[in-house]
Amino acid sequence: MERESFDSSVIASAGYDPALRTLEVQFVSGEVYRYFLVPARVWRDLRSAESAGAYFNAEVRDHYPEEWMPGAATR
Repeated sequence: MERESFDSSVIASAGYDPALRTLEVQFVSGEVYRYFLVPARVWRDLRSAESAGAYFNAEVRDHYPEEWMPGAATR
C-alpha cells in the first residue's frame, strides 16, 4: 500500500485502501500496523487533523481490528 508522509511526532506515514477499508500506519518507531474496517471519513479526518497522533489515539487505536506488519517499514 502506498503511504504518504505525515508531519507528526507519532506517525511517520500512512495510507488507505478504500476498496478494502484498510488503513496502514507506520509509526516513527518504524513499526507498521494495518487497521481494518476503517471508514473513509477516518482517513480524511486523520490527514487533516491538527494533531495526527492525538486523532489516531482517540479515533483509531483500539477501535478497529489491527495487524502488526513486521518488516513492512522497509517497503
